[in-house]
Amino acid sequence: MDNDDLFGGAAAKRSAPATARTAAVKTSRAAPAPQQGTPGEAGYDASAIEVLEGLEPVRRRPGMYIGGTDEKALHHLFAEVIDNSMDEAVAGHATFIEVELEEDGWLAVTDNGRGIPVDPHPKFPKKSALEVIMTTLHAGGKFDSKVYETSGGLHGVGVSVVNALSETLEVEVARGQQLYRQVFSRGIPQGKLETVGRVLNRRGTKVRFKPDWQIFGKDARFQPRRLFKMARSKAYLFGGVEIRWKCARSLIEGIENVPAEAVFKFPNGLRDYLLHDIEGKELVTDQIFSGKITKPGSHGSLEWAVAWMSNEDGFSTSYCNTVPTPEGGTHENGLRIALLRGLRDHAERVGQQKRMAAVTTDDVMATCASMLSVFIREPEFQGQTKDKLATVEAGRIVENGIRDTFDHWLAASPQQANKLLDWVIDRAEERLRRRQEKEVARKTATRKLRLPGKLADCSNAGAKGSELFLVEGDSAGGSAKQARDRATQAVLPLRGKILNVASAGRDKLHQNQQISDLVQALGCGTGSAYREADLRYEKVIIMTDADVDGAHIATLLITFFYRQMPKLIDGGHLYLAVPPLYRLSQGAKSAYARDEADRDRLLKTVFKGSGKVEISRFKGLGEMLPGQLKETTMDPKKRLLLKVVVAADDRPEANDAVERLMGNKPEARFTFIQERAAFTDEADLDI
Repeated sequence: MDNDDLFGGAAAKRSAPATARTAAVKTSRAAPAPQQGTPGEAGYDASAIEVLEGLEPVRRRPGMYIGGTDEKALHHLFAEVIDNSMDEAVAGHATFIEVELEEDGWLAVTDNGRGIPVDPHPKFPKKSALEVIMTTLHAGGKFDSKVYETSGGLHGVGVSVVNALSETLEVEVARGQQLYRQVFSRGIPQGKLETVGRVLNRRGTKVRFKPDWQIFGKDARFQPRRLFKMARSKAYLFGGVEIRWKCARSLIEGIENVPAEAVFKFPNGLRDYLLHDIEGKELVTDQIFSGKITKPGSHGSLEWAVAWMSNEDGFSTSYCNTVPTPEGGTHENGLRIALLRGLRDHAERVGQQKRMAAVTTDDVMATCASMLSVFIREPEFQGQTKDKLATVEAGRIVENGIRDTFDHWLAASPQQANKLLDWVIDRAEERLRRRQEKEVARKTATRKLRLPGKLADCSNAGAKGSELFLVEGDSAGGSAKQARDRATQAVLPLRGKILNVASAGRDKLHQNQQISDLVQALGCGTGSAYREADLRYEKVIIMTDADVDGAHIATLLITFFYRQMPKLIDGGHLYLAVPPLYRLSQGAKSAYARDEADRDRLLKTVFKGSGKVEISRFKGLGEMLPGQLKETTMDPKKRLLLKVVVAADDRPEANDAVERLMGNKPEARFTFIQERAAFTDEADLDI
């Protein structure tokens, strides 16, 4: 039985001998030491050397062993104790662990393992092995691999530290149908190991303790929610153990999702753990990538679960011998490298190696939720709290173990593999785009950002109240630039019809200059990388000619936003301008008509009566005088805007319509025309 840790506790791997004494030398911080025989030597002799006995160093400097005396350090005591029980379970000697938080602040951890040895220790014949373990730093059964092939504790300080920092600690051991018990107070035995009596159907160790208020403060209390999560995580890490949770009901009043009693057992291990943590999240691929490799007698085994989320930042959770490694380490590096190389191999198989060349491990892990657990002999950690794994061999074990499995997983579902590949490449391209287009204050935007050269930006310092008009051609752009309010209205001319993003390949999409200009002008990114806070304009207004060609261009732009920036539409930022098609005048009277129906209405109402009415048709926005364009289409006080919205209930139908009408299957459009041919009149056919 050892005494090492969960959240790192204990101490770093040392070369100090396993003795009951630790010497600490205290010296003055005064100026340079005086010469031999000077008065400065007075008072500094052998009596100045302080020797700390037994567990005194722990109580004197608890931060060296558990990282401090705060709430995290307090709960680290629980981690130290449950790790010992987990080591028994992983070694195949325990099948369950009980965790009980009592009303008065006591915490008990019980397992049905082999039990701490109670026979006299060979080096200390007057003490039981249990007492040596509980009162001596660097005493345990995990310094070699004979007793435990893998374990979370290696330094032999864990449970002795808990003992030193507990007001009272009780240990019960059931071995050979006998029950033994010993009590300690602040690390000091309150009597010898006693034999309680004969017990049947019981074996293992129970450690019950109450943290010392002198160390952690009078208000220090175990938090039920934190203990509950720590206990549950242990069950996920080893599917062969059952963890039983109990908590006094008075301690969980008003605390949600923390029951008084629960039983944890997860045969699917990390897969179940990951599915629990990402429940309700939208994934890039239908299935998560998970697996387990166990090699009895080898130097390591591992388990993993990986998923890529569509709209969330990624996270990595890793463990070594069931001990969390929140700062990662060599095992996490092995996972990252295996995933990157697997995707590069797949990219080469499908002819995407050029686009994949810019992808890094950071791009692969950007939205990746991963959980990794390794079991290795004698792991090495950085720091005293084991937050980061440093064993070089762990990286090799993980990379070699996961690489082939990931290749098979990708090959088994080419469609999902391609989807994941495109997703990762998107992250890389977005990263490069962000590097090139760092947003700065609007006052210096045109100077510092690589905004499109034809963009006539507004001077407004923020997005609120700002508008971007998308117009077709330089002629219309010239009129719009003269008609705009320079403070709040920006104009971006687009040349001709933009690319149909619903039927174009990814390469064409990224190479298209007009789309690139539009994305740069908006500054908010596309797809899953869309950032509402970075949108440079409150309104994006599509302003095209009031004819069939203008409607087609508007349709292509709406398709672009629907496919590449759906959140811009959902945020209520996309609008259609309604420019007039006709101008009617009669003497000093004039009016504008949006279309033929509006023209006829005006003739019957506003211009009803005698007198000739002159009707002129605008061939395009470029033919309108700036004053006319401002009056009819751009002035917020007089214009008409149509807001583009997609109701949640209509989204499936909208997806189908976009795919049929704008996708790369002409037969779908032909069918659409056939279905509606009966509703077409001669005027439509002439067009």
